[in-house]
Amino acid sequence: MKPTRFTWVLLAAVVCLAARGFAEDALDAAGRLEAAGKFSQAGMVLKVQLARADANADEQKKLAFAVDRLQRIRLDYPLTREALLAKLEKSVSGLTTNEFEQWIEEKRFDVRMIDGQERFMVSSVPNLFWRYPELNPRRLLPRDETFEIPLWQTGHDIREAAQTERKPFVLPKDFDVTMTVKLDAGAVKPGATVRAWLPVPRRYDYQDGVEMLSSSSPVIELAPETSAIRSAYLEQSAASNAPTIFEIHYRYAARGVWFDVDPDKVVPFDGKDAGVATFTNEAKHVVFTPAMRELSEKILGGEKNSARAAKKIYEWIGANIQYSFATEYSTIPNISEYCRSHHYGDCGEEALLFITLCRLNGIPARWQTGWDTFPGAEDIHDWTEIYLAPYGWVPVDPCMSILATQYMPKLAPAQQRDVRDFFFGGRTQWRMAANADHEQELSPPKRGFRSDDVDFQRGELEANGTNIYFNHYHYAFVVKELAGKK
Repeated sequence: MKPTRFTWVLLAAVVCLAARGFAEDALDAAGRLEAAGKFSQAGMVLKVQLARADANADEQKKLAFAVDRLQRIRLDYPLTREALLAKLEKSVSGLTTNEFEQWIEEKRFDVRMIDGQERFMVSSVPNLFWRYPELNPRRLLPRDETFEIPLWQTGHDIREAAQTERKPFVLPKDFDVTMTVKLDAGAVKPGATVRAWLPVPRRYDYQDGVEMLSSSSPVIELAPETSAIRSAYLEQSAASNAPTIFEIHYRYAARGVWFDVDPDKVVPFDGKDAGVATFTNEAKHVVFTPAMRELSEKILGGEKNSARAAKKIYEWIGANIQYSFATEYSTIPNISEYCRSHHYGDCGEEALLFITLCRLNGIPARWQTGWDTFPGAEDIHDWTEIYLAPYGWVPVDPCMSILATQYMPKLAPAQQRDVRDFFFGGRTQWRMAANADHEQELSPPKRGFRSDDVDFQRGELEANGTNIYFNHYHYAFVVKELAGKK
């Protein structure tokens, strides 16, 4: 059979790798092919190297994940130009084909070339409204804004109670939660053992009292209450011709938080507490790039007080970064840099940008994530904490700075500022925090890859040592406040 052009390109790449060495070179070559939109060729280069007997375990793992990552990107970019237009016509009133083509030329949508085909990001329609809010009057399905005034009122009540009681943790509430993860029928062989990790509340000064009430199968391992990534681990046999359902039911208590931070009382972190000092270091997705240093200097203008510096960073993000739904974190090499360079991101990307800028200036900052359960705004959510002596760990939610500054039309300007200022030092009771750091390992560890190797909110599944990715299961998180509890 006559070799195709694809075959010659692949052979040339393999010969080049043979001349230069393998593994890392294969990853580099695949990266260049991916950037050129040649996903199939990139996958073949990786698979050729993966099949070599001399690749060690670490190399094999990197290569195998690189192959998997290409498929994850394909899933994030499923829309053809025609499919995107069809979705927009159901979402934007008065849309014309000429207007749509103009938006394409203006690069209003995240797009990638995949094997010679133009593909648009799965969240292109909602992201259009986030990035171009002037289009909101043309929305055919208006965004739910009913939670905005109750959220402002909640923050007001927490701040008032904290000032009256002279303590940061106030107005306790008890919650009842049922989390369900449903694996699609046929996703794995019937009878295979499916391993599942579901997030549960970690212990904090403002969150405790976790009581496991029931589960779909026995909880084999419950991670320690101070784990940086707290999970309930279960196993079940895959059902035949039906979904396999994992479910946990628990209760926990949470208090509202407000630290009335006085910058004049804040002293620089002295580095003596090793447990805190680790959160001043660079890490994956927290890299002090030259561009990040330049941005830091632009924002701070020489400010050295930790509280004032962190507030400047928080407010700069609120005014200059737009909200936008993200591709899967596992596909992004450096999340904070992605958010900085694109000037948009979701809550986790914004949080990592804030963390990076704080750490760059010696301010301890760490990841905190789980669920925002505020009525009308329930969703997975990421935020941060910063360490300010003498106050300790103080919550900061950069995403709320963005939402309050740019996207809360139901609130008067003064109320928008109130919400923005509350979430620098405050958080509502309507949160479930399962994580205290990013890039943490589950207990027991997964044998295969993580679906999300940065965060942990939606649950993780695997069978036969192989990851089960998000496209094969669905999750639900149902929370109820327990009436009469104090």
